[in-house]
Amino acid sequence: MKRPNRDNVNLTLLALLCALLMLLPLVTTFDDLLTAWAMQLGANSPLQTIVPVEARMVVGLLGLAGLHAAASGSYLVVWDGAGVMHTLYISWNCIGWQSLVLLGVSFLSGLSGRHPIEARVQVIVIGVAGTMLLNLLRVAAVAGIAATIGVTPAVLFHDYGGTILVVAFLFGFWIFAQHWILGPSPEQVEEAAA
Repeated sequence: MKRPNRDNVNLTLLALLCALLMLLPLVTTFDDLLTAWAMQLGANSPLQTIVPVEARMVVGLLGLAGLHAAASGSYLVVWDGAGVMHTLYISWNCIGWQSLVLLGVSFLSGLSGRHPIEARVQVIVIGVAGTMLLNLLRVAAVAGIAATIGVTPAVLFHDYGGTILVVAFLFGFWIFAQHWILGPSPEQVEEAAA
């Protein structure tokens, strides 16, 4: 990618990030709309069955960070430095399924063009795995903030910081995918050759 094109992409991403930060209440409202649709479709029960598994994975991540934690079903318990226990409930709506929906929507535009099927599959696998890891790290961060800083900052991070993390991840993911996996589409190569 030439330097002016890279600068244009960076400026575009910066402008989009600023716009998204201004529209953060709209983004969280969109998450609420997705939640209402999921409940109407009955997706909340199957998603709730995933929560205990995710809670145990989060306990493992917190252990790696040196925080004492335990999980029981949908509940996660973390202890702060003073030994005070904080109990957190992880609902089906906190596991990050909305970020997978946003990733899926981004696949519609990001994979348009005539890219090889192998590259498309790599992008999808890396995107899904990265989004799932991000969601685990986000939930672990909420628990870690609750244990080290307090419950109110943890709630604020849960409500707003998680959204910003997902948006930042999607920007970074698509920069990586377009530069290292997809490269220029055959249409762009033909246009450059003409």
